[in-house]
Amino acid sequence: MSSYFCIKEKGMYKHKKKRIFKVFTRIGLVFAVLISIIALSMIHPQFGKRPSGKRLEKIKQSVQYRGGKFQNINDTPQITQKISVALYDYLFGKSKESTPQGNIPSVSVDMLHLLENNNSLVWLGHSSYLMHLDGKNILVDPVLSGSASPIPGSVKAFEGSDVLAIESLPYIDYLFISHDHYDHMDYHTLKVLQHQVGKVIVGLGVGAHLEHWGYREDQIIERDWWETVELDTGFSVEITPARHFSGRSLWTANTLWVSFVLQTPSLKLYLGGDSGYDTHFKEIGDKYGSFDLAILENGQYDMSWKYIHMMPEEVVRATKDLNAKVLFPVHSSKFVLANHSWYEPLDRVSKEAIKEKQDIVTPLIGEIVTLDNLNRSPTYWWKQ
Repeated sequence: MSSYFCIKEKGMYKHKKKRIFKVFTRIGLVFAVLISIIALSMIHPQFGKRPSGKRLEKIKQSVQYRGGKFQNINDTPQITQKISVALYDYLFGKSKESTPQGNIPSVSVDMLHLLENNNSLVWLGHSSYLMHLDGKNILVDPVLSGSASPIPGSVKAFEGSDVLAIESLPYIDYLFISHDHYDHMDYHTLKVLQHQVGKVIVGLGVGAHLEHWGYREDQIIERDWWETVELDTGFSVEITPARHFSGRSLWTANTLWVSFVLQTPSLKLYLGGDSGYDTHFKEIGDKYGSFDLAILENGQYDMSWKYIHMMPEEVVRATKDLNAKVLFPVHSSKFVLANHSWYEPLDRVSKEAIKEKQDIVTPLIGEIVTLDNLNRSPTYWWKQ
């Protein structure tokens, strides 16, 4: 009798083992298919191209490039809480007001008005903005295709935030791209713009993407931190540090993230790109301040990645470090990339600016801002 149960148990064990094997085989097949789909999709040009050849050799000479990757000034872990906590918060901690109810308040861009008024600016949502400064058209981090992701149907722009068609842009004398993340460097936008751009100013390695997309070598100005470029009479730019990371695919930190100190004949601006708070703001302020305007990221932050995106209170602190007269907070109001409500970044940074007696400009998306005559107090349009 015992031998019968023994044989039966062995049979059940073999059957169970066979079922487990089948389950794992199917899971393996699913992963194999997913990996194949990802590998095939990454052939698409929007994923860009890794630096190679002479470009890679120049990268290797940079003091920022160590251990096969670009590094920040200070240690910068991308995730600052346990992975399980960060993942749970990201999946289940999203605000019920992460997107606006209905169309976000905005106005259509009056391009003629922008170009007729010297020293004017228009915010195009998130970190994209167009400036007309001392006769030059300057575009920064344009993402105008309606999405900030390579995955179709994901990270879509808020209704009402796309106020300008790419084709409506004027000739761009200088295009600045702070780093190669999808919410700052949009393949579709840049493909359309290629033939109406004079020079593109980027950090080391980013030119590989642009050349892969058809940009000419003579269009691209590619520099390291603390390098200066004379653009035209009275126009110069210093490529300066930021505290962030880069990457459009499985390979990360192989291109350099930057900020810019832009000098025109009549203005000095700081174009911040993406950056967590760090000592570089004080260093830049001591070397180049005071700035007429500091354009700084303010949004898509979280305690789980507090070193790569500033909290609103830190944005005001960074403005003080830079010795900037006026703060213009961007990186919000167009895409959902974090858990906070869509209006929280502007609300918090305005409250802190008032507390610290820091002048701040908060225009609607699409609104023309005249830099020579700024409204230096919060408008609270997001409360309307």
